[in-house]
Amino acid sequence: MNDAGDRTDAVAAVARLTRWVDDFPVPGVRFGDLTPVFADGRALRSVVSELAQGHHDVDLVAGIDARGFLLGAGVALELGCGVLAVRKAGKLPPPVHSRSYDLEYGNAELQIPTAIDVAGRRVLVIDDVLATGGTVEATERLLADQGAVIVGAAVVLEITALGGRERCSDYPLACLVRV
Repeated sequence: MNDAGDRTDAVAAVARLTRWVDDFPVPGVRFGDLTPVFADGRALRSVVSELAQGHHDVDLVAGIDARGFLLGAGVALELGCGVLAVRKAGKLPPPVHSRSYDLEYGNAELQIPTAIDVAGRRVLVIDDVLATGGTVEATERLLADQGAVIVGAAVVLEITALGGRERCSDYPLACLVRV
């Protein structure tokens, strides 16, 4: 986005449209549902534009499964580069590169296809929510293990009480709204 008014519009849209769901997907977790933001064209456009802000020398945007796909594709279009879908385990045909990690309510695995060479490419990681930081950190490590250069990460919501930012300190991390 180009000025403070545009950023204010994006922040206001996220605050107005985010739906909070307690005890989902497991008891004790409060889920920030951004699908109402994505369903509003003006809100989505302002959020995507803001996430792309300040990232000019990017070869590839890595959108994390699944809401990060939506945002990542928009950011890639905004930046004029390609997008890489970072998938949950079992969603891609082999061969794949994989990375397991822990999250606040269990563990998971992320994968990228071996057919896409990320070595030496400047990659921006995009996701919807930063909670404990495990998913963004696992994505960064998965890509870095394959030779990618992580130029930064950007998320819509950061749940500050969960301390995820500390796990993502090796690269710039931008956040639109902190709660």
